[in-house]
Amino acid sequence: LLPAGRVTKTKDGHEVRSCKVADKTGSITISVWDEIGGLIQPGDIIRLTKGYASLWKGCLTLYTGRGGELHKIGEFCMVYSEVPNFSEPNSEHIGQNKL
Repeated sequence: LLPAGRVTKTKDGHEVRSCKVADKTGSITISVWDEIGGLIQPGDIIRLTKGYASLWKGCLTLYTGRGGELHKIGEFCMVYSEVPNFSEPNSEHIGQNKL
């Protein structure tokens, strides 16, 4: 998990945190809801199960799916690359909802 996650609130009171995650193949934005978002910190190594990627405003975003889980499995000891950034806006995908 990389620094600079931003927090927003939905109309019905849910807290949504958008953060960037990366591994050796590149980086992507992940959207994490409610209390789990408050538990993860920059530098955490996390494992996402039953997740999916979808386009949000032309940007590829990773989500925890129904029944999905996010687990912290370590800290500060993984090689990663921020490029390519798979969540960069792509004009070819604006207007599409799902991959």
